[in-house]
Amino acid sequence: MLQSMPKRLLFGGGKIVYVGESAEAMTKAGKGHTMIDLEGKTLVPGFIDGHSHFSSFGAQAVCANLLASPDGKCNTIPELISELKDWYKKNGVDKTNGWIVGLGFDDAALQEHRFPTKEDLDQVSTDLPVMACHISGHFSVVNSKGLELLNITKDTKDPAGGIIRRMPNSQEPNGVMEELASIPAMLKVLTPSSSELGDFFIEKGFELATSYGYTTAQEGRAMENHLQLADYAKRGKMPIDVNSYVDYMYPQYMETEWYGKVYKNHYRIAGIKLTLDGSPQGRTAWRTVPYTLPPDGQNADYRGYPAIPDDNEVARIVDMSLKNNWQMQIHCNGDAALDQYLKALEPAVKKYGNNDRRNTLIHGQLIRTNQIDSLKKYDIVASLFPMHTFYWGDWYKQIIGKEAAMHISPIKTCMDKGVHVTSHTDAPVALPNLMMIMHTTVNRVSRTGDIIGKNERLTPYEAMKCITSWSAYQLFEDDIKGTLSEGKLADLVILDKNPLKVDPMTLKDIKVLETIKEGKSVYKRK
Repeated sequence: MLQSMPKRLLFGGGKIVYVGESAEAMTKAGKGHTMIDLEGKTLVPGFIDGHSHFSSFGAQAVCANLLASPDGKCNTIPELISELKDWYKKNGVDKTNGWIVGLGFDDAALQEHRFPTKEDLDQVSTDLPVMACHISGHFSVVNSKGLELLNITKDTKDPAGGIIRRMPNSQEPNGVMEELASIPAMLKVLTPSSSELGDFFIEKGFELATSYGYTTAQEGRAMENHLQLADYAKRGKMPIDVNSYVDYMYPQYMETEWYGKVYKNHYRIAGIKLTLDGSPQGRTAWRTVPYTLPPDGQNADYRGYPAIPDDNEVARIVDMSLKNNWQMQIHCNGDAALDQYLKALEPAVKKYGNNDRRNTLIHGQLIRTNQIDSLKKYDIVASLFPMHTFYWGDWYKQIIGKEAAMHISPIKTCMDKGVHVTSHTDAPVALPNLMMIMHTTVNRVSRTGDIIGKNERLTPYEAMKCITSWSAYQLFEDDIKGTLSEGKLADLVILDKNPLKVDPMTLKDIKVLETIKEGKSVYKRK
């Protein structure tokens, strides 16, 4: 891919026409061609994220940035409050359904090591509703006005698969919501209120994606937002490819024209999504062993919890997927969640076979080594999440113990056991910065400089494949994407430095200079 770069790459008609020697390229190009001199810069295949949530890219671009350093400046709760106030002064709430909204706060990175509460967010405003979304996407916090508008009171019961946190010694909500208590509220607040605003958010999302070299993005848990993406595609407005995995509760979308392996106007439904637990850094991932540091209010035996407690329901969903030969993405962070999936998968495979579905484990942060053999047995792609080693490696040492922390996202072990692997951003969990993904996959260095699992590091070349050719394989697109090869789409990225030649610790500093989709420039750095 990069190790033996061609002297010339010729593209036309949206595809790579020739890769090789200069003289032959000039002959094939003929008269009237355009020559692009990279002047020492580096050409790589277009980036393909193994898993992200494109529908939320627009919100990440539009709402307040509550990320901690180095991606933002919210390292304390007072800084978070200040950021929300400043954002409101600059932007108002006309694009966010009347709410002051920020994305990306991280209790693990905040100096207070706690969630903000409604009392903290009441300092932003008592007249307007305020929502702060956790970096994991699995939690949110609202102020008193927000609780009022969401009709959440001391009498509101916890929904199945979710928790409404309470004030000490009280049933009064403290503003923090977990999992299925939070996700519907976030969707309500962040879903644009008009088609015009919907287009605005999508456009901002594409601007963000292409600035980081995406030529193929993913909506990793499509619900009603599929309709908005399909409408946008139908109008011919998508500049790059977007594939969606629809939540298992919306199987009707699998029966539409959008499902299939071929993009229509740069959009397709690629398969179905099953979410079986929550977030490890938020300690809602479902484990077979207790967390060493349980969340506030939980006992010492706390192990997280399932998103779908009924094994029979999980078995029904898995059976439906295999019966219809749908590719499935399975969100499992904890080993108990993966056990639940494998238990459901075994009888379904006996009934329907296992013919190259490329079902994909998403995240797999806390899986056991002995479960990796089952990934190989059932030909499950492992799209893992080495990014956590930087952002939460130090936190994991506290919440699951130092030894266990060294084995999060065991991507090298998966590779060595013959499992197909990719890595991903899960944006907007973090910025959709695939060079940061490459950096963390190679270095696995935490915020404080500790190496989190030295033996799980990949080489820069392997890490580049994780976001190009191997991700193309995961999506059944390796015949048209992922390498600089004749006949493939001219999906290209120009970088300011060669990621195979720089100090690996500087990979995160490499900049995308231009993104080219099927021969057309869709982003150019100013």
